[in-house]
Amino acid sequence: MTTEYALRMGDGKRIFLTKEQIIADLEDGSADAADLGEIQALSGDEIDKLAEILMTPSRMVGVEPGKEVPVTHDIGTIRIDGDQGNSGVGIPSSRLIGSMMHERAFGADTMELGHIDYSFKPVKPVIAQEMQTMEVCQQNMIVPLLYGAMPNMGLYYTPDGPFENPGDLMKSFKIKEAQESMEHAAEHLTRDMVWIMQRLMSSGADGVNFDTIGAAGDGDFFASLHAIESLRKQYPDIYIEAGMAGELLLGLHGEMEYDGTTLAGLWPHQQAPLAAKAGANIFGPVVNTNTSRTSPWNLGRAVTFIKAAVEASPIPCHVNMGMGVGGIPMFETPTIDAVSRASKAMVEIAGVDGI
Repeated sequence: MTTEYALRMGDGKRIFLTKEQIIADLEDGSADAADLGEIQALSGDEIDKLAEILMTPSRMVGVEPGKEVPVTHDIGTIRIDGDQGNSGVGIPSSRLIGSMMHERAFGADTMELGHIDYSFKPVKPVIAQEMQTMEVCQQNMIVPLLYGAMPNMGLYYTPDGPFENPGDLMKSFKIKEAQESMEHAAEHLTRDMVWIMQRLMSSGADGVNFDTIGAAGDGDFFASLHAIESLRKQYPDIYIEAGMAGELLLGLHGEMEYDGTTLAGLWPHQQAPLAAKAGANIFGPVVNTNTSRTSPWNLGRAVTFIKAAVEASPIPCHVNMGMGVGGIPMFETPTIDAVSRASKAMVEIAGVDGI
């Protein structure tokens, strides 16, 4: 009787695959990444190692001794006091208590403070509260405590912001006007991110996590790179993490450039050098999960992209691992079997510096 191994689909559904099916899907996923990104596919030995990790009979796996990596966090204490629809567990607690729990109970290597809305723009009206909370947390903690938020340039368009929505303009074939709206939004977003972090740095912040960069396209990445550049000049010792929103940078504007490079259409291995050039300490590459494909297909694809990003990056890469990214199923609370196998693969095959 043929042996089958319990694995997952990209949406978390339990499936059973033979060794031959696993290897075939790993090769297919790796080939897809190699074709799209014009990068090297995984070798036969790397495919075999991936298959070995996936076929491990244990429910949970870990890296080999000596290959442990640090873990950085996004959304901070929202994991504790946030609702279950946002990966939280709904336990009433303050952000100070949540941060200390991560440090002293969960063994977190780093932690971050974040506003419940988790975007920079909503922080402006409550900046005094954020400064006070940052100061109190710093007085009670030892691990590096960053401030985390999403650039989220979409908040600068109507009906939430002052600039006309580029999507509406494009539907009316007003392409130039749409590009100008993105340029204005990017300018204001850069200014706000720098202004907010100036105040939080004065309250003792160890740095900043720009989370989900590029969610609003190339203008979002453009604004973030310029904010990183500005903060690096003002605070030479600031710790800056630049985490992306997706594997491919969407060219909504299409003509924005940084350091002579057009931003639209960049893959992780092309994004990393720009983040380093701007002044980031850590780059967080992303590979999106296809919910209709198997976990071997998704993991083979993700490891191929991230391995290329690690090789191209002048700074450490802390790969984004969670629901729907990094070869992990698109499920609000991903199962530990999928999470641990994907994490082990990223460390031992892709060579990431952290997660």
